[in-house]
Amino acid sequence: MTTPALELDCRDLLCPLPVIELARHLAEIPVGATIAVVATDVAARVDVPAWCRMREQEYVGEDVADDGAPRYVVRRLS
Repeated sequence: MTTPALELDCRDLLCPLPVIELARHLAEIPVGATIAVVATDVAARVDVPAWCRMREQEYVGEDVADDGAPRYVVRRLS
């Protein structure tokens, strides 16, 4: 996976705060770029892809941050 244009550290945030942070920061990256949400809350695994479907953005997939925390990558489409 390519390096995201922006990575959000949401490790200590519980649902729904990681997707709220994603929504707040999406406009900071250009269309076509990716943003990563690093979140330890297990709900983020479902919430981020669901948010992408609702907001018509591309869910690229899941990988891991440097410390092993789950990282969810989204491509801005609009």
